[in-house]
Amino acid sequence: MKVAIAQLNLSIGGIEENAEKIIQAIYHARDQLKAGLVVFSELSITGYPLEDLLFNHACRIRVEKALEQICQASKGIDVVVGYPRYEEQCVFNSACFIQNGEIKGIYDKQILPNQGVFDEKRYFKKGHSSLVFTSHNIKFGLLICEDIWNSKPALLAKEAGAEILLSIHASPFESQKVFKRQEVARKRVSETQLGLIYAPSVGGQDEFIFDGGGFVLNSQGEVVHSLPQFEESISCISLEKTSKVEVIKGTESKSFTATEEMYEALKLAVKDYVRKNRFPGVIVGLSGGIDSALTLAIAVDALGADKVEAVLMPSRYTAEMSNEDAIEEANLLQVKYQIIPIEPIFESFMHSLSSAFKDKQPDITEENLQARCRGSLLMALSNQSGKLVLTTSNKSEVAVGYSTLYGDMAGGFDVLKDVYKTQVYKLAEYRNSLGKAIPERVITRPPTAELRHNQTDQDSLPDYPTLDAILKAYIEDNLSQAEIIELGFAEQTVSRVIHLIKLSEHKRRQSPIGPKLGPRSFGRDWRTPVSSGF
Repeated sequence: MKVAIAQLNLSIGGIEENAEKIIQAIYHARDQLKAGLVVFSELSITGYPLEDLLFNHACRIRVEKALEQICQASKGIDVVVGYPRYEEQCVFNSACFIQNGEIKGIYDKQILPNQGVFDEKRYFKKGHSSLVFTSHNIKFGLLICEDIWNSKPALLAKEAGAEILLSIHASPFESQKVFKRQEVARKRVSETQLGLIYAPSVGGQDEFIFDGGGFVLNSQGEVVHSLPQFEESISCISLEKTSKVEVIKGTESKSFTATEEMYEALKLAVKDYVRKNRFPGVIVGLSGGIDSALTLAIAVDALGADKVEAVLMPSRYTAEMSNEDAIEEANLLQVKYQIIPIEPIFESFMHSLSSAFKDKQPDITEENLQARCRGSLLMALSNQSGKLVLTTSNKSEVAVGYSTLYGDMAGGFDVLKDVYKTQVYKLAEYRNSLGKAIPERVITRPPTAELRHNQTDQDSLPDYPTLDAILKAYIEDNLSQAEIIELGFAEQTVSRVIHLIKLSEHKRRQSPIGPKLGPRSFGRDWRTPVSSGF
């Protein structure tokens, strides 16, 4: 028997579009791949996570109609597809088994995640029963996503007669998480002595990235087939049944290093955010610094140079080398660019504010005003062209507020929002290993905002390796100030960093969304009050 795993890039709420894509995959699996069963991901009809769209009354009607169309299209092949199932006032995260054009079995997800980015208990009622269905004389035990991270659902499926486990997923990306998934799947295989098919989704969705990477384990827990990460794929594996059901070895896809994987994830996030929101292209403010250089490279690799526009906005404090490097970056990537100096705009603002600023010494106000001149220019170009402004703040800056509201924070999507500064350098070096995109001087020179004479980031912040280590301890490990100091960091430095994190919460609430890469990002992962005495 051949089982097709359909790893598709689906659209949140695009129910009709998703149904058509599922139907075309059914035809391909049946007619071209000659599969007996085709499997789709968790909530594939609606996309995941649908959030409060689930509560809209039209959702139920549209899902039921789409499911009916999928049933009609499935003659000659068995199908497993995920969808929200409505029952009176309850909604279940469900999957159904379709055979001969009819729904022959329904499974409701048993373990509802409610931590980190997940809040499924807000939306779904949990299931309690197993579903074991028979396709081509083989009994499959069906699981949905979080079910695989717990022993009970797989063991219940085994008790109900399953000969192989089938686990469908919409599992958001984190660095190297594909190996964690395989490790957890091996535990279920070890407990049940059954092979396992892991069928995920793929694609960018707001701050989520679904990285695909489907795989199949035999009953010894060995990976015998895998699908690529970060791209759509419909792939077949063969099962044979003698004394037990076993998987015939298939093909294995390329695995990525952590840096390669992060770069591919960012490319997919940018590509899908632009495509799914129907932007004609993107605009990047190019400063000659490493963050904007990396953002430009990712955008070009994701969208193509013809969809990317760069804007240089030098000020009185911009070094000539910054202009040279920014122009070189645009030329290396064959991106169209324009130069709009901000000096006339800045002088006009200062003239208008001269009476209000009378007898006051220059301070950070003038620095922020320069950034806001740039933000206004970028947003004007965005309004005129319809293109999306990509902001360039990295996670280290976002954490401590080293950015300007309505200035360099202006835009619609922050590509590096979950990328620490130390990771920015690794990504830049990796990108250059593929072909030069970022001048070496941009990587080696001290980072600077260039908002005053001879300014560097380290005038205001600890060195980035120290800063990032403290940030990870506080943000991702939830350590207290005392615990971080015990790790060997200077008390004054730790105190200042944590103070800046707390002080900057109001900025983060107003910042653009950005793709989640690590265990805790500034978005759905980070729910901290703005007004707090903590």
